[in-house]
Amino acid sequence: MRRALDLAARGWGRVHPNPMVGAVVVRDGAVVGEGWHAEYGGPHAEVVALERAGADAAGADLYVSLEPCAHHGRTPPCTDAILAAGIRRVFYAAADPHRTAAGGAERLRQHAIEAVAGPLTGEARVLNAPFFHVHERGRPWLALKLALSLDGAIARAPGERTDISGPRARAEVHRLRAGFDAILVGSNTAHVDDPQLTVRGDITPRVPPTRIVLDSEASLSPASVLARTAGDVPTWVVAAHCRDEQRVEALRAAGVQVHIVPADEHGVSLDGLLRLLHTRAIHTVLCEGGARLATRLIAEDRVDRTYLFLAPIFLGPGSVPAFTLDAPAEPGWQLRETRALENDALVVWDRVHVRV
Repeated sequence: MRRALDLAARGWGRVHPNPMVGAVVVRDGAVVGEGWHAEYGGPHAEVVALERAGADAAGADLYVSLEPCAHHGRTPPCTDAILAAGIRRVFYAAADPHRTAAGGAERLRQHAIEAVAGPLTGEARVLNAPFFHVHERGRPWLALKLALSLDGAIARAPGERTDISGPRARAEVHRLRAGFDAILVGSNTAHVDDPQLTVRGDITPRVPPTRIVLDSEASLSPASVLARTAGDVPTWVVAAHCRDEQRVEALRAAGVQVHIVPADEHGVSLDGLLRLLHTRAIHTVLCEGGARLATRLIAEDRVDRTYLFLAPIFLGPGSVPAFTLDAPAEPGWQLRETRALENDALVVWDRVHVRV
């Protein structure tokens, strides 16, 4: 099953909104076929593994990281392929939360195939945390990514763009971006950094992430990199007001989508933002700052995972702290991963008690 999970991860950036799935066919203690879901609309992991196993699949066991689907979507049901191959037993790490696709295990049992839930259910849910979150909670899954100095700062001084992470950490950020529906920043980050917010790494995402600026007054400059490249990559400004109609029209003329959502005391309502994202089928969001937006997201309990890239530098007095206000001191974060990226470190935490 651990091999199935490792194979599943190879689908990052290419299969969403489907989950990443891996499968391994085992006969007489030996692997006779394996596969993973490599492309949205392409064959599922079980089908690939069974085809590679060929005649050896008859009487074998199948290990799959997610319950086999029982519905006909872009591809036929995986349960049909399992039945046709003559598999003896199926072990699946986690039940499928999708209302339409679920039920595969029960269908297999109805045809006298033993279907066993587990092992490694927790690991399987972590691997596809966004997929489970969206189908079980009905709102977008939001991750917060920050690059920090050892003294907890994200910039050397207010209004100053500061490169913090090293090459390996920056490469990992591009890999992460490839697996998200959208990349979110605040208006100050868009102004100071003038970022591209595109994926420039080894993985070419199936669909480029939509670039979103949370910008209460729609102040993004039409001369910004984001606006000038909006014809190439989907770009949104989510605002609460449109005081400068000429600028808004210039943004729209450049291809930027300007969305107006309700306001609250902080500017754009996060509830309004999440509702907008959900209605537009944007299920996964990577927020890349800045400090004010990161603080709001944490304080209002909207963050489901944090990716903190720690660099071995000190930015000293006058630097910009990652969080500008007090955040809840309650526990509820679980450490998922720590990894060295050359001289930097990546630390990943998941929210345990996520607001519904």
